[in-house]
Amino acid sequence: MPPKPLTKPRKRASQDRSRATVDALIEATARILVKDGFDKASTNRIAEKAGVSVGSLYQYFPSKEALVAAVMVRHRAELMQVVRETVSEFAALPVEEAVPQFIRAAIKAHRVDPKLHCVLAEQTPRTGRLENAEVFNTEAYSIFFAYLEAHRDEIRAVDLQLATFVCMTSIEALTHTAVLHYTDRLSDEAFDALVDEASRLIVRYLSPL
Repeated sequence: MPPKPLTKPRKRASQDRSRATVDALIEATARILVKDGFDKASTNRIAEKAGVSVGSLYQYFPSKEALVAAVMVRHRAELMQVVRETVSEFAALPVEEAVPQFIRAAIKAHRVDPKLHCVLAEQTPRTGRLENAEVFNTEAYSIFFAYLEAHRDEIRAVDLQLATFVCMTSIEALTHTAVLHYTDRLSDEAFDALVDEASRLIVRYLSPL
């Protein structure tokens, strides 16, 4: 069995110039992934696209997988910022009002660079550190779990970890597929209808019998 590729950066950029180099490498990796996919990305192409030498690339990243992992970290942060900004708006709302807001936040998050999101979610091989590098990461699960825990009296008796898994997996699957594969065919009204139907699904699942 071949060894798993190294996916951790070699060192952290501490100065403005080195941070600019790292940022350029991460951005170049993202754009190559979108244009050509994971298999056609290479450290030589990434370095050329970023305008730096391959030697400079290897000062910070040991492999293209390490660069892809860095792209994932940055993209996850962008997605989760969208979700965090919404949480404060629905944290105190009852379930039937909060769930549609959370689903809208998930749709909005998936619309952050959707082509890159698609590559990271569907093309990136699960090797090394990338095995658990979900694009829509566990922080979203934690946020939804905390909401359910705070509104325990509104939902039926159910294991909250399991309920969070069921709800978040459903929301992720629906929003991911709609945004990444059907955006060109779905109008704003269709997305509103998707929010309504997905909310009905989640709220009825959570509601006391």
